[in-house]
Amino acid sequence: MPLAVYLLGLAIFAQGTSEFMLSGLLPEIAADLGITIPDAGLLISAFAVGMLVGAPVLAIVTLRWPRRTSLLTFTAVFIAAHVVGALTASYGVLLATRIVAAFAYAGFWAVAAVATVSMVAPGARGKAMAIVTGGLTIATILGVPAGTFIGQHLGWRAAFWAVAAMSALAAIGIPATIRGGRPAAESMPRLRRELRTMAEPRLWLAYGVAALSACSVIVIFSYLGTLLTATTGLPEGWVPVVLALFGVGSLTGIILGSRFGDTRPFAALYAGTAGIVAVSVLLALTATSVAPVAVLVFLLGGFGFFVNPALNVRIYAIAGEARTIAGATATSAFNVGVVLAPWLGGLTIAAGFGYPSVAWAGAAIGVVTLGAIALASALHRAPAPRASEGQPVTS
Repeated sequence: MPLAVYLLGLAIFAQGTSEFMLSGLLPEIAADLGITIPDAGLLISAFAVGMLVGAPVLAIVTLRWPRRTSLLTFTAVFIAAHVVGALTASYGVLLATRIVAAFAYAGFWAVAAVATVSMVAPGARGKAMAIVTGGLTIATILGVPAGTFIGQHLGWRAAFWAVAAMSALAAIGIPATIRGGRPAAESMPRLRRELRTMAEPRLWLAYGVAALSACSVIVIFSYLGTLLTATTGLPEGWVPVVLALFGVGSLTGIILGSRFGDTRPFAALYAGTAGIVAVSVLLALTATSVAPVAVLVFLLGGFGFFVNPALNVRIYAIAGEARTIAGATATSAFNVGVVLAPWLGGLTIAAGFGYPSVAWAGAAIGVVTLGAIALASALHRAPAPRASEGQPVTS
């Protein structure tokens, strides 16, 4: 596996830490800036929206940029946004820096994904993407707790400085490992070809599967901490330990998923999604018991991330060589699920069904996801509309 793939995973780890760490810093930020905690929570929403919009927009803007230039530019903007955020005393400025940072992070994700699949053989794309995506998974295990710890002991601004420093460190290796210079004219991605690819119905169905898959897991994870204390009866001090099990399960799932994503993507999608449905149902039924809940949280992370390599393989197989905008939109698709999940879970809780209802919601969304996978599999077996689609993928 090229060294550049591991360096891109390290960069995603650094930037992904920023995506999640604010959930543990909201009280400190609210007290320092004189705002309410819900207002501080909008900083998390702003980042998610920036990710959702930023990926496809920046993919188009930088379509003809050399990938090394794009990666370094996005990293520089991301670092600058965190430096400004660490220095400001204005809530409005901090909110703006979160949107800017998310834009840059989304652009980095999009280009990093395209660079990764371009550096390896088609049969190794699932494994390569698992390494890059694994950076985000490790961020949930190590980076987020570390950022929260730094923020609690040295102030939330120190956590921003730490993320900026980690991002700068990760960027050092990019010039040496990512090819620079302008692409040859015949290999340079063309906007018209990219947009033609985006008209492919199977690609949008794959995006739908990605959004539904993410939503089925995040609808539970969003309220998992509260479920553990309010329903399971777990002491607050043990909540981070159980949440860490989700991260460990996620890392395990993405490693195992990378072994099947390249060769049997649809089988991996069926197995992972069926696992999410089963775990969600069991979690809803055993939510008052600590031991089974702890095991099920681990399995939820495992099955949830098991499907990721297969989803990436499927999207890039459909996109073929016109993969820049298609890959960027994949990032947005996952974030659609992330944005919708807390809202859907909140609806079930507000309706009076209690916190275990989010697990039932996850199971229901998982069943819909299985239906979408079945439709995608049927379309995959149908004759392809054109021959330039890329490498065929077995199911």
